[in-house]
Amino acid sequence: MDFMVNIDIKKLPEPIGYKDKLLLIGSCFTEHIGNALEELKFSVLQNPNGILFDPASVCKSLTSYIQNRQYKEEDLFQLNEVWHSWQHHSRFSNTSAAEAIKVINESQQRAHAFLKEADWIIITLGSSFSYRLTEVANNKTGEGVANCHRAPGQWFTKHLLSIDETITMLDNTYHQLLQFNPKLKIIFTVSPVRHIRDGVVENNRSKARLIESVHHMVNKFDRLYYFPAYELVIDVLRDYRFYDIDLAHPNYMATSFVLEKFTETCIDPVARPLMEEIRKIVIARKHKAFQPATAAHQQFLKAHAEKTKELMDQFPFLDLQSELNYFSS
Repeated sequence: MDFMVNIDIKKLPEPIGYKDKLLLIGSCFTEHIGNALEELKFSVLQNPNGILFDPASVCKSLTSYIQNRQYKEEDLFQLNEVWHSWQHHSRFSNTSAAEAIKVINESQQRAHAFLKEADWIIITLGSSFSYRLTEVANNKTGEGVANCHRAPGQWFTKHLLSIDETITMLDNTYHQLLQFNPKLKIIFTVSPVRHIRDGVVENNRSKARLIESVHHMVNKFDRLYYFPAYELVIDVLRDYRFYDIDLAHPNYMATSFVLEKFTETCIDPVARPLMEEIRKIVIARKHKAFQPATAAHQQFLKAHAEKTKELMDQFPFLDLQSELNYFSS
């Protein structure tokens, strides 16, 4: 008997390899993929603005990287003694406006330089709901925000983006990206995180609009692809045991399953044995010795230092210096 619906995931015609540069942007599920790839020493830059959920915020951020926009203190607002940017996650907020601007603009510059050389962008869209400022908030009526920073609810209006609105934004951004970096390829995913605070029906309407918009783009343009992270969790696993205690976020088992499928269909088969070798090094680096002074542990360190050095010599593009320093210390 079959207890899972089979899903046919098309393999990328030009799979991702270790020499590729990947920019990941979007919802918190983006960071599950990004963290896994980063740990395995792929060249990754993820969420230069922090976590983003709706297509408007994602497109606005990508455009700002192309333009290398530099923010000014007047772009910030102060709430509860902390300075925030409407276009950035709270990780960029600071009690000092000057420090917040410094960190934001350093991230902008990194993103601009990385995007110019990137081979891939992985865009994970989380919600079609967009929040826009009312006249209460700093006289910026109608401006979309990427993060509400727990500001009063009356500062915002909530808008469910239509399919046409989303397609227009994605289309315009795609053409700007291609003009900036003609070699770019894009993988779209829709986050399986359920935005149940919006309501179950509203969440499903939101996800449906994202899926339809993304498939419109993939069918219209070459070098745009869709990876079904949403379908793998919602339709293949399809069980609350694969969700965290909040019943909204996929748990470790679910994200591991999605990452396995991502590796099978999106990563170059030539790279996979190297991924396993690096995984062993990374696990060894996390090993905590109860008796670090013993000869056995010193031999453990020596063996892994030699293996790490061997990999670095064989694959000069790998950055395993921190692991080598640890094993050699």
